[in-house]
Amino acid sequence: MAIGIGALSKETGVNVETIRYYERIGLLPAPERKASGYRQYDAAHVRRLSFIRKGRDLGFPVEAIRALLRLAEHPEQPCADADRLAAGHLAEVERKIAELGRLRDELRKMVSCDAGCVAECRIIDALASSGDRREAEGRPARPPQPSG
Repeated sequence: MAIGIGALSKETGVNVETIRYYERIGLLPAPERKASGYRQYDAAHVRRLSFIRKGRDLGFPVEAIRALLRLAEHPEQPCADADRLAAGHLAEVERKIAELGRLRDELRKMVSCDAGCVAECRIIDALASSGDRREAEGRPARPPQPSG
C-alpha cells in the first residue's frame, strides 16, 4: 500500500499541513518519495498518524504523544508509564474543567444586567474592577476613563 499525502489526510482525518508539521517535528517518520518527489505513505504511517490524531483529540500535548509512541514501540514493557502520562493529563483536564466552572459562575453573575445605564452596569463594573483590592480599600470599582 502506497498512498499520497492527500489520501493519508482523508483516511486519518488529519489536515495535510498538520501531517507535514508532524513530519518536521519528528512525530511522523518521513515517507519514501517517488522519483517526482511526491511523498508515499504506507500502512504504518496510517496507523501512527491515527494514533497521533486520537491522542490529540483527547487533548494530549505533542510531547506526551511522543512519549506514548515510544512506549507503543515496546509492547512487552509494563504500561505504568502510559498510565502515569494519562493520569497526569486527566488531572490537567480536571483542573481546566474546574477553572471553566469558576469562569461560568462569574459570567452567570454578570449576565442579564438590568441597569439603566453603563455607569450602573455590573458587567462593565466587573470587567473594570481591579479585583478585591479596591473594594477592600472601601472604594468602588470604576470603569476606566478615556484618556485624552
